[in-house]
Formats: sequence, structure tokens, C-alpha cells
Amino acid sequence: MRIVIQLVLWVVIAFLGYQVYNSINGPVEFNKVKKARYAQAIESLKDIRKAQLAHKTVTGKFEKDFNKLVTFIDTAKFTLTQRRDSSFIRYNKVLRIDEPRDTVVIDTLGYASIKDSIFKGTTRYKTMMNVPVEGTNDTFKMDAGFVNKNDLNIPVFEVKVSKDVLLHDQDKDLLAQEKEVVSVDGVNGPFLKVGSMSEVNTNGNWPKSYGSNDQ
Repeated sequence: MRIVIQLVLWVVIAFLGYQVYNSINGPVEFNKVKKARYAQAIESLKDIRKAQLAHKTVTGKFEKDFNKLVTFIDTAKFTLTQRRDSSFIRYNKVLRIDEPRDTVVIDTLGYASIKDSIFKGTTRYKTMMNVPVEGTNDTFKMDAGFVNKNDLNIPVFEVKVSKDVLLHDQDKDLLAQEKEVVSVDGVNGPFLKVGSMSEVNTNGNWPKSYGSNDQ
């Protein structure tokens, strides 16, 4: 009986030791995975934002369909312009004299491929809609439209992915805690996102530790 009791005690000690180790190491490993996946997703969100801003520059609005956005990047071009000051003479009929007037002239210098300008010859824009996490086939959720501010319809867009998708295979309790984060050093809320459908805002909701979250 003494040997049996000792064996049982050793099993209990080993189990408790594992529980203590797991309670300490679990959050550490969770944070490692979280930071790596957030960083990958943020790079994709930055690419999507670049594409959307280029689309707005050329068309005056954002695009809600990924296929159309990719087609736009494949085919569209920036207009290269030069702004210069100039002047001319206008005859004043009242004073019966010639008067010099200043003006601004905008010259078109040529055109540049948006694909080459933004993505430098790579084709990563063709897969930027895919969430870069193994074990999931999800895509980022994207919307675009207009928000009314001071009687003006201003174009807006939003791209997001749920933390449930990014951390789908992680500890559910730690994931639930992560979705409730409110911190200047964390990604607040249940989504990682860029842009907004309710505000004129093209920033991302990640902290600066992941790189610039604005343009």
C-alpha cells in the first residue's frame, strides 16, 4: 500500500506540475503565435489599403469587390502631372489697360502603371484577399461606399478579419480574452482591420509595434 500511495502521489505531483507549467507557458506560446499571425495579416491589409487608395486616386471612390480591385491594379495607370506657376495679360475694359494675372498650369507628363508603382513588379496583389494563416481558406471581408459628412458624400472602405479566424486553432479561453483586449499596445476588439465604414479613416487598428498603421 505504501508503494501504491507513493506512486499515486508522484502522479498527482506530475499532473500538478504540468498544470502549473501549462498555465505559464500557454499564454507565452499563444502570444508568439498571435504576434506572428497578426504581422502576416497586417502586411496583407497594408497591400489592400495601397490598392484602395490608388483606386480612389484614379476613380474617385473605393472598390468593394476584390476581383474588380485586382483587375484595376492589373490594368490602370496613374496620370503623371506637373504643376507650375504661370501668368498672362488680361485687358481691363474699365481702366482700358492690360493687367498681368497669375495662374497655375497643370501639364500631363505621361502615365505610370499602378501595378509597377505600388507592387514593384510582384504579383502578391493577386492573393492579398486571402487570410495568410495555415488551416483556413478564409478571405478578408471588404466593403466600400460613402459616408455623409457636412452634406458631402465622402468615399470610405473597410477591410477586416476576425480574431476567431486568425487564431482558430489556439486555446479558446485565451482567444476569448484576446477578443476583449482594450490596450494601446494591443489590437482592440474582435477584429484586425483597416479603414472604417462609419468614419473617414483609412488607418489600421493595430499598434505601432506592428509597423505604421496609417498611410
